Amino acid sequence: VFWMTTTFKKKMRTTAMTYFFLWVASSCIPEICLGFRTSSNIKASRKHLYAASELAAGKGFGTNKQESVKKKKSSEEDVFQSLLRDLQIQNVPLLECDANSVETYMGATFTTMAELSDNMDASKVCLIFEKIPQTALVAFANDVATLKMTPRLMTYLPELERFHVEVLGNGKYSGMSALVIETTSAQAQLPQLEQQASAEQSLQAMQSFVQRLVVIESMCPHTHDIHRAPEGLRGISPGTVGYRYGGSADALHALASFWTCICELQGSPEISTVVLSLPCIGKEDHDRFATVVEIISRYLCLFRGDALFGLVHFHPLYDRNLIFPPDAPAYGHLPPRNWLRPMIRLNKNDLEAETLTDEQLALSDYQRRSPHTAINILRTNQIAAAAGKNSIVNLELENGDKVR
Repeated sequence: VFWMTTTFKKKMRTTAMTYFFLWVASSCIPEICLGFRTSSNIKASRKHLYAASELAAGKGFGTNKQESVKKKKSSEEDVFQSLLRDLQIQNVPLLECDANSVETYMGATFTTMAELSDNMDASKVCLIFEKIPQTALVAFANDVATLKMTPRLMTYLPELERFHVEVLGNGKYSGMSALVIETTSAQAQLPQLEQQASAEQSLQAMQSFVQRLVVIESMCPHTHDIHRAPEGLRGISPGTVGYRYGGSADALHALASFWTCICELQGSPEISTVVLSLPCIGKEDHDRFATVVEIISRYLCLFRGDALFGLVHFHPLYDRNLIFPPDAPAYGHLPPRNWLRPMIRLNKNDLEAETLTDEQLALSDYQRRSPHTAINILRTNQIAAAAGKNSIVNLELENGDKVR
């Protein structure tokens, strides 16, 4: 499993155009430092403009700047509290969240959205984050809006059509952060398939798959036990392999389960990796599977979580040619099919590169064909230790293009 994500991880992060806008979004929020590694904090200078009446009253130039800023902050707090009172009058629940990191912020947000998704009626809730920078809320709200304007994805995410997410006060009040999440009434409920895929059966099936593929077939040379890994990596101590389960067919529940796993990994260093089973996500629909795991990767990358965690996506019908984009790297997926011959040549196996048929190359998809949809969440320090100096390579494609 380590081998699956090692060689092309950095390339996937930097070249896949699917995630280019995520890099742009994250680069615009340099003050976010919530547990994931980010760039150095950059404090933007702020200029305050005073009305003519304030200057005439002696409140502008020549006065104590700290006092002016304090009054402005107090005024903003009053307006913010007024907006909260308006929501209370509308009987909108105000939920204070003690989140202080990316993983707890995303976990609380997607758990709330999953609960709203279960409710067929129109509903509205306000999440108050006192310890999360408002820029993080704005980035998330803007990305949800962008996602909803992407037909390629929304075709397979009907549950998200109901949702509208905005920052209370449109992000005008610095130091005060609240997210308003609203849903319209549902026309039809997604089928829940828990009875056909129990937690016990799913976890047993996934463990059997890991035993057969990773341990017996030696897909990963550093995994010899399905419950403990990795072994033999310099500077990396073996830890527990966690097997987790999410039994809903709803994409928002899948996101909530994923971020719960991220919270667990961040808070439990003794857990080396987690395999999250999602048997009801795209059970017989490859496009649905590909879309849900794409938005899971999307929100991990939005706050640069890919610096800490790598993902490996599995599905019973896994087909790399059906993953977007088919001819460029996609986060958490196998390399594009048209990269396989150049990869084989890079390993000095020129004869195999010339003689293997396209049908034979397509058999590489079987390493990702698991009993059901699943995501392996890996720590990037383990991936880097396993890859060593081969984590970045130069590759010349068959059309003459050179990639790194």
